[in-house]
Amino acid sequence: MEKKTENIIELNDVHTYYGRSHIIQGLSLFVEKGEAVSILGRNGVGKTTTLRSIMGLTPPRGGRVKIEEEEVTGWPAHKIAGKGIAYVPAERNIFPGLSVEENLKLAERGIPGGEGWTFERVYEYFPVLRERRKQDGATLSGGEQQMLAVARGLMGNPRIMLLDEPSQGLSPIMVIAVRDIIKTLLREHGLTLLLVEQNFRLTLKLATRHYLMGSKGKIEHLASTQELIANEEIIRRHLAV
Repeated sequence: MEKKTENIIELNDVHTYYGRSHIIQGLSLFVEKGEAVSILGRNGVGKTTTLRSIMGLTPPRGGRVKIEEEEVTGWPAHKIAGKGIAYVPAERNIFPGLSVEENLKLAERGIPGGEGWTFERVYEYFPVLRERRKQDGATLSGGEQQMLAVARGLMGNPRIMLLDEPSQGLSPIMVIAVRDIIKTLLREHGLTLLLVEQNFRLTLKLATRHYLMGSKGKIEHLASTQELIANEEIIRRHLAV
């Protein structure tokens, strides 16, 4: 018997605007439960807008967004987050004037049975945050802020994580550190990941399927990691690298 797949994220003919600017024009994509999928494309094609459309931060004016087969189009962002989604934006949005631990506390959301992500568990994965837990989160280095942003997302005990440019502004060493943490989360905790990232080498290490996005949110190609590794011309054509 053929195994039934479950689309945990599904976009159908989504249209999203900023004011009168029609940014996403008819986007459709899906992510299966437990999958790690990326959206690759040049700057300005609509990758971040796609994540914001899913989260209801920039609500689509047309089409449908489904999370775990439930339509969430038009829902407020906090209600969509309550479906078990953590959104880590490129800006990280660390709250200045609050300590690392206070930033984490704001996102804390327990789950029945007391299992899931706690301060202690987060600190096991991010020991640097334990060391700096009393420090103002806004004074951390770029790499440490990225770790705090991911850790804060985990404190909500999500099943789905949307990551926007996690390597942005990081040193090569910090990119590797963040990559390894994300890989561990995917392998050991069954998170579903939708990743937007300009660093395609990082993307190939994390995701197994890749939507190559052209202008106005048009999907021009869908490729596996193996296909992109075997044919670098696809990457050059879509990312101009």
